[in-house]
Amino acid sequence: MRIALLGAGHIGQTIARLLQRSGDYQVTVVDRSAQALQLIAADAGSAPATRVVDTSDAGALRQVLHGHDAVLNALPYHLATFAAGAAKEARCHYFDLTEDVAATRTIKQLAEGADSVFMPQCGLAPGFIGIVAHHLAQGFDTLHDVKMRVGALPAFPTNSLKYNLTWSVDGLINEYCHPCEAIRDGQNIEVLPLEGLEHFSLDGTEYEAFNTSGGLGTLCETLAGRVRNLDYKSVRYPGHRFLMKMLLEELNLNKDQETLKDIMRRSIPSTMQDVVLVFVTVSGFKKGTLVQEVFARKIFAERAPADGGEPLSAIQITTAAGICAALDLFREGRLPQRGFVRQEQVALPDFLANRFGRAYQQSRQVQSIG
Repeated sequence: MRIALLGAGHIGQTIARLLQRSGDYQVTVVDRSAQALQLIAADAGSAPATRVVDTSDAGALRQVLHGHDAVLNALPYHLATFAAGAAKEARCHYFDLTEDVAATRTIKQLAEGADSVFMPQCGLAPGFIGIVAHHLAQGFDTLHDVKMRVGALPAFPTNSLKYNLTWSVDGLINEYCHPCEAIRDGQNIEVLPLEGLEHFSLDGTEYEAFNTSGGLGTLCETLAGRVRNLDYKSVRYPGHRFLMKMLLEELNLNKDQETLKDIMRRSIPSTMQDVVLVFVTVSGFKKGTLVQEVFARKIFAERAPADGGEPLSAIQITTAAGICAALDLFREGRLPQRGFVRQEQVALPDFLANRFGRAYQQSRQVQSIG
């Protein structure tokens, strides 16, 4: 299967490595940065093909996509609808990692009547978290509450924010600044980002969680009329939300996001030593009894990957596993072959049994919850 992979950043590099080494995909990595593409070309083993292309140039992008079976988009969120439109014109299947709600709505419209598949939100959150929540929800006769919590955190926090950059700064600030979908008392609503603060302990560590945008994916539509309460919150170490709220709201940097992004890139170190926390609780009635079920996992960075490649952060592992598993399940005929595909159409057992999705199965299941 011929794959055009857009974006040669940390996540794109990991996707390229997984797909190319599987032996079932011919990958061409497309990026505007020749330097980023050189890092991929220097990877040990059978390196994928690379093309230097201005990914914001519609004509150039359409031209490079022709002849490919599918497009995997690992570009910044603001290019999602642009890339999806180019994929439709090139008659390619389309998969991406976007958390942007508006982009997903536009991509859903693009998918109407299309002969190809459009499957956005194939990462961690949205993505895997929605697959888990929907799987648990299917086992209930009556649903009460579905709570989805995800954190991509430094393993060793040292600054006041108790945070290091583990993924896209653009995506991080985007989810902190836009309204968040939720269901409350059976009604679809929007709630404010950074609100809904809660604290909990998991596996002996204290965390906080608060509203952020995009992590629910399309679950509000899928579970509408079935669930009483549904929400998604990002997990951080205690104190992070207070400082981000001060920066965004009291210093008004929500109105000057580029300045905030520049500050964070200059002042907050990135880290490859991270941990991804996935925590889903679902409650409701089963056979007349009120029951709660929990899915809790921690996925850690790989300092010495089994394939002998470069070290991988936990967010690289989980995000790349999500989109690669989605593509693989599609190739195997386990997903619809045309139109818009939601994450919750993926069966959790199929995902965890997949050679790429197995990254979540190999994580550590958390036993103690307080």
